Amino acid sequence: VQLQAFGGGLVQAGGFLSVSCVASGRTLSSYNMGWFRQAPGKEREFVAAISWNGGIIYYTDSVKGRFTISRDNAKNTVYLQMSNLKPEDTALYYCAAKSGPLRRSDLRFDYWGQGTLVTVSS
Repeated sequence: VQLQAFGGGLVQAGGFLSVSCVASGRTLSSYNMGWFRQAPGKEREFVAAISWNGGIIYYTDSVKGRFTISRDNAKNTVYLQMSNLKPEDTALYYCAAKSGPLRRSDLRFDYWGQGTLVTVSS
């Protein structure tokens, strides 16, 4: 499966931005999906994940209540809606697909797209 993320941009602190990830090559419903981010000078970190049917969702603590992950399997697309953005949310955001079961204890993903840059100004 090939993944392409888009929708990043520049937004002021407190603002809203939505990024999307489109899958091709194989139907999205075959995979559990996730979003990760990597800020300048930092390691990549987990942001959110959603099971193949949307029944299981995980968030990292720092985005709970502000970010919403969702998916539309008919459109082969997974979304990350980000509200009340903070400068510390500035990062390259990656989407990823996972073939195996989705568990909070195992957030290893198999396929990665290129990142889309989100910049939050203070």
